[in-house]
Formats: sequence, structure tokens, C-alpha cells
Amino acid sequence: MRSVASHLISRPARAVGGATAALVLGLAVVAPTHAEAPPATFADLAAKVSPAVVNISSTHVLTPKDGEGMGQMPFPEGSPFEEFFKPFMEQQRQQQQHPRKVTSLGSGFIIDASGYVVTNNHVIDDAKDIEVTLTDGTEYPAKLIGADPKTDLALLKVEAKTELPHVSFGDSDKMRIGDWVMAVGNPFGLGGTVTAGIVSARGRDIHEGPYDDFLQIDAAINQGNSGGPAFSTDGSVIGINTAIVSPSGGSVGIGFAIPSNLAKPIIAQLKEQGRIERGWLGVAIQELTPDLTQGLGLKSSQGALISSVQENSPAETAGLKAGDVVLSFGGHAIASPKDLSRVVAATASGASVPVKIWRDNAEQSVTVKIDELKEDVASAAAPTGAGDVASKADTVSELGATLAPVNDRTRAQFGLPDDASGAVIADLEQDSALAEQGVRPGDIIERVNDREVAGPSDVAKAIAQAGEGRNNVVVLLIERDGNDRFVAVQTTQS
Repeated sequence: MRSVASHLISRPARAVGGATAALVLGLAVVAPTHAEAPPATFADLAAKVSPAVVNISSTHVLTPKDGEGMGQMPFPEGSPFEEFFKPFMEQQRQQQQHPRKVTSLGSGFIIDASGYVVTNNHVIDDAKDIEVTLTDGTEYPAKLIGADPKTDLALLKVEAKTELPHVSFGDSDKMRIGDWVMAVGNPFGLGGTVTAGIVSARGRDIHEGPYDDFLQIDAAINQGNSGGPAFSTDGSVIGINTAIVSPSGGSVGIGFAIPSNLAKPIIAQLKEQGRIERGWLGVAIQELTPDLTQGLGLKSSQGALISSVQENSPAETAGLKAGDVVLSFGGHAIASPKDLSRVVAATASGASVPVKIWRDNAEQSVTVKIDELKEDVASAAAPTGAGDVASKADTVSELGATLAPVNDRTRAQFGLPDDASGAVIADLEQDSALAEQGVRPGDIIERVNDREVAGPSDVAKAIAQAGEGRNNVVVLLIERDGNDRFVAVQTTQS
């Protein structure tokens, strides 16, 4: 079980139940008559589903690098203690040079009688041997069918002479905040353990991957529960327990489960072809801030702002460009960049998809033919310092920035590529709106609103001419290390 934010501390709230009305600050609060009654017991549900929940042990071989973990001699060279400790240090070094086997424990569940087992990818990642143990103690070696690190899911297969107990995926979209859930797993290697709670929240993004959409539950899950199921009261799997927030490594009532509706198509693809195919659009996207929303003339911050378009991508072929805001994709409303990432990934390669965008203060429609995602495009963001302010720099007070032209000197000073163009930020006031949005010296302003800029004077002119119909907000296209993003700045007080 991964701990995603060990520095957070939460305090459990008291559970109060049984009364149909309470007095709060003198006001009667009546419980809704349609609310789901607390189960009298989870015993029947636990007896029904537990046989399909398995313990998973995986063996990993650790080969330390030369010198890794050896430590340093605690005394200066030539110290009289050096000869005394040398044999001990040499013995330790020899022991650590040999590969070591370690075993990790997790959970999983059988999804059909033939022996397919679902778990988390991080439970079996890079494992040499995988073993599955049923509740009756029967052990089976398991074969890895396929894994998807992006969603942290994996599918295993065991061969049994008889049909195995199994459970089915349910509809996680029907789970409401406050609905009962029951978790079953293998915490701390103890074996089948049942805990219960409720759905605490939906759609959690814990920054673990590009498709985060977790259910948050307060049923106790701990180290070893990873890969185990979270059940609804009808016995359907509505989530795969994956991560916890914990200051100590133990449960504090904040756990995260992959929704079954996200897992089902992934597991189906792994079962069918052993790998995952995802759609590719070829854009970098970002959230719409209130200032960006205002600057782009939008009435709502719902959508995904395209900050750059890759060459030879489906997006470029379809005519999408930086500054477009994707409002819907294939009929699915896009509320955030995460929505667009998920719906594009779920689109089959070769499909032609209608896309609604916001461009030039109006809605427009384009059709995109999706390609298959081949590999991730990574970018490095090495920090750069302001150093000496370049010559011919201009101070733009509206931005709180000192700008310089892109030339040989600024290319050398800030490590800019040969094909860079625009106005480089040579210095920035710490309390400026740009600095608050993560802009830093060495970043390049490529565009102001819809106007491309070639140098500092163009930025100043564009800002001076802005405002008409823009509500005193300018939208800047900022480039850093080959990656573009938009930021919006209030240039005057409204």
C-alpha cells in the first residue's frame, strides 16, 4: 500500500447513529427518510466474497550498485581505530555486494472461475516470482498476463484443477458519497481481513498518474491491502484499494481505490492482448484559472486549455493550435485537463472524433482522427538563474518583469535553444503576478493575447493595446525548456 502524503495528519471523527433527529444549535435536523440504513452486520457479505480475495507474495531481487549502502569509515584515515574497524567494514561490504531477495506482500481478487486475478501493478512490479494464496491456504504460482503502470493495475493468471471462487466488477459511477463499502485484504501479511466504512469523496487526484480518478474511502486499509477489492453492499467490486494518506504508515481513515469503471476496460484489454492501447491527440494542456478564463473571454472555467501542439500529431493535422480551449470531445463535456486526458486515452486509434473548442471568442468545431499513443514525451525543467540582467533590457511595470531580447548573450546566459524567439524574462519582482504563477527568469514570452512578439518592445506595445474587450487581463504564452503554457495577468485594477 502506497502512502501518498505521509506528512498529513487527520483526526477521526466520532460516529453518531441511531437517532432520526438531532438538535444542533437549537435547530431540529431530521434525517432523510430515503437514507440507506446501516447494515446490521457485514458477516453475510464477508462470507460471500472473501473466498475470492487472495494474498499475493512476490519475490524481488535487489542488486546493489557498487558501494551502495556501505556507509563510510566513522574515523579519519590514519586514525588508530581504523585498523580495528576495517575487518568489520570489509565483511559488511562483501555481504552487500551479493544480490538479495526480498518478498513483498499484497492483495488481489479472482474475477472468473478460470483463475484470472486483479491486483495493483506496484505489488508485482519487477517481481521474479509471484505466488497467490487462497483463503483456504491453497497456494498457486501466478503468471503475469499484463500490467499498466499508468493506472497501477495488473492482471495475473493461476492454473487450478477446479473452478475458483470469483467476484464481479460493479458500477462505481453509482456509488454516492456516504454509501457503505467493505474492504478485504492482506494487511501486514495477516491474511484475510475485513474492514468497513463509507465512500468519503469521489474523483480524487492524488498526483500518482495521468488518469487519477480515485474513490476516497474511510474503511481501514493498510500496508498489504494494495490490490484488494472494495465492495458495495451487493457484493460487487466497486474499487481496487491502492493508496493511503498516513503520517505513520498505518490507516488514519483516508484511503484511495481505483474505481471499477476505470479498471474494467483496462483489465479487459490486458486479458485480451496483454497490453494497453491508448489514444493520442498530441497536445499539452493546462487548467483554466479565473484570470485565464476572463482573458480568453470564456464564461466558465470548464475546459482544457491547449498550451502547445506537437508536430505531426493528430491535433496539428486537425488544425488545433495553442490557445484553443477544448470544451467537449466526442460528445463528452470537458471540465478539466484530466477529463480530456482520460477520454482521449479511452478512444480507439483511427477513430474520427468531433471536438468542440473555444477560439477567437466563439465556439468552433473540428474533427480529429486519433492515433495510438506510442510513448510519453518527457520534459526537463532545469532551474535557471537570472544572473546579470542582459543588455537592452526593458522593464514592463504591468508585469513586474525586466525583459531582454533573445540574442547570443541571453542564449548563453539562460541556456536558450538556438531557435528560441520572443522576449526573455531577465529579472522578475518576487511579488509579481508572474512570479506567483511559477514564471521565472529565463522563461520566454512568445505571445501576448493573439499577438506574437519578437522582443521586449512588442510585449510592451501589445500590453498597451490590450484591454479592449479583455477586461484588463492579458494572456501570455510562456515557453520553458521546449514546453509552452499560458498565464493570465491583471494589468490594471478593475
